[in-house]
Amino acid sequence: MADFLKRLVPKRFRKKGVVIPVVRLHGPIMSGGSRFRPALNLASVAGQLEKAFAMKDSPAVALSINSPGGSPVQSRMIYDRIRALAEEKNKRVLVFVEDVAASGGYMLAISGDEIIADATSIVGSIGVVSGGFGFPELLKKIGVERRVYTSGENKVILDPFQPEKESDIEYLKTLQAEIHEIFIDMVKARRGSLLADDPALFSGLFWTGRKGLALGLVDRLGGLREEIKTRYGKDARLELVGAQKGLFGRRVPGIGAFGSTDQIAAQAVAGLAETLEEKALWGRYGL
Repeated sequence: MADFLKRLVPKRFRKKGVVIPVVRLHGPIMSGGSRFRPALNLASVAGQLEKAFAMKDSPAVALSINSPGGSPVQSRMIYDRIRALAEEKNKRVLVFVEDVAASGGYMLAISGDEIIADATSIVGSIGVVSGGFGFPELLKKIGVERRVYTSGENKVILDPFQPEKESDIEYLKTLQAEIHEIFIDMVKARRGSLLADDPALFSGLFWTGRKGLALGLVDRLGGLREEIKTRYGKDARLELVGAQKGLFGRRVPGIGAFGSTDQIAAQAVAGLAETLEEKALWGRYGL
């Protein structure tokens, strides 16, 4: 409604200065999400991206990134959508790294035409990780017998309730290597000759923004407001693009009205699991 009303005001009476839309890509990247722990994925940010790139008078779109990574699929899907919109709308994409843009978060960062980071932010971690827990000995101690019936010899691969198998681990590493190769190709395609010739670059290590500048992972050091004012003048304004809201103010997409007690309890448990997973992702970078 606010945008519609603005368009009704003649241009000569509107505030002067370039308006740069800002989309916040913050948090772990996950396909799920709940009212207790919203997730960063394509479904949750698609509307904001569409709205930002649709602002005709804006020469660029700013992306504020603060993410430790997560799902490589969702990371790549968001990346693809940003690049498609940038080409379709002929907009420059400026990425600003806050605390961290690592792993999948860095995959989002390379969707930008330029990456600006704080000197103390964390960037990189160009690698693939899988994690989990094993409980076979615990089951024995508490007297629980695991019973699994399958059609297909590999249907219980990496089952946490059975002892690890070398063949399962090797297969997982094969998948990881393939995803890692795709990630490396994306970084090379976007950063090209800017990248330093350093064997550690694609090892999964991460660095400060200052070191990332020396490695070619970022283009310059700085902050969002200062950079925009320098580029587009002191009258340039930032406009945060929030999630769409429905008729009654509820965020879209999202979860509707509270359901039954069982549903609320299930969502609370899911939220706890997501919180633990999120803490593990941030914890890798000391955050």
